[in-house]
Amino acid sequence: MGYLPYCQSYSVAYFLLVYNGRPKNHADHFGGDCRARTFIWDMTFNRVSSSILQGTVITISVLWIVFGALFLLNTLKHTGAIAVIRAGFINVSPDRRVQAIIIAWCFGTFLEGASGFGTPAAIAAPLLVAIGFPALGAVLMGMMIQSTPVSFGAVGTPIVIGVNKGLDTVAISALLAQEGMQWEEFLQLITTQVAIIHGVIGTFMPLLMVMMLTRFFGKNKSWKEGLAIWPFAIFAGLAFTVPYTLTGIFLGPEFPSLIGGLVSVAIVIQAAKKDFWYQRPRGTLKPKAAGQAIGWVNWWSAKKMWPPQQARPCLR
Repeated sequence: MGYLPYCQSYSVAYFLLVYNGRPKNHADHFGGDCRARTFIWDMTFNRVSSSILQGTVITISVLWIVFGALFLLNTLKHTGAIAVIRAGFINVSPDRRVQAIIIAWCFGTFLEGASGFGTPAAIAAPLLVAIGFPALGAVLMGMMIQSTPVSFGAVGTPIVIGVNKGLDTVAISALLAQEGMQWEEFLQLITTQVAIIHGVIGTFMPLLMVMMLTRFFGKNKSWKEGLAIWPFAIFAGLAFTVPYTLTGIFLGPEFPSLIGGLVSVAIVIQAAKKDFWYQRPRGTLKPKAAGQAIGWVNWWSAKKMWPPQQARPCLR
């Protein structure tokens, strides 16, 4: 077995050099990592091999999510659906900050509650790119919503499965019996505390999102442009966190993110249409002249916008 660690480390370097086309220094680093695990940390050959296999499986699962996102984006492009989606969101609100809140926060939290496992980032980010957001900004928005709704994502999987399977239920049940409490009551107590803590923090997430958006991807690189719509951003946060928290307290861990996202989508879209808690600045697109935006919104995407008429032949 003594020759196996050498074969393993050099086979990794050989694969990276020959089949992957990586530079020699990169291949040396990976091969050196295998040798360090074996000779310095005294890890067995089987353990090093299993860790490489585990990393490969995790990488494939991540790439599968990325593949789904790219597939969705290209499908939208080639069918012409992007123009229809873009026109629809411009009719709701031409302001990119409001669009980010509606798509990433409201719709993304609903997706997290319904399916979880990276689905919001895989769907919301391509939609943002489709309507003209910079790719990195779209990814940032997709990642930032992976916060408050995650604890009850995929119909409560982290609590229902994670707590039930991750804790020593026998030892905890014995302690609960001494206190006269059932396991179901303990699980609901955890759900209530998580819902309250995340509900308070999540109220400010839409505001933080638009501030990051304007600071790093706006033309003027300004925090103030994101902070300028703080009433609407806080309103959007409350539209999700209030039903989210109440559902967690009274109904359990399965539906907080799902119901919170669904309610916020309905409320926030109507509020954006009526300019509720929000005054459109001069630099936003006008619905009647969507291709002639000014200010930082124009700097982002107005030059890339398609008139909806151009997509109609593709939809016939």
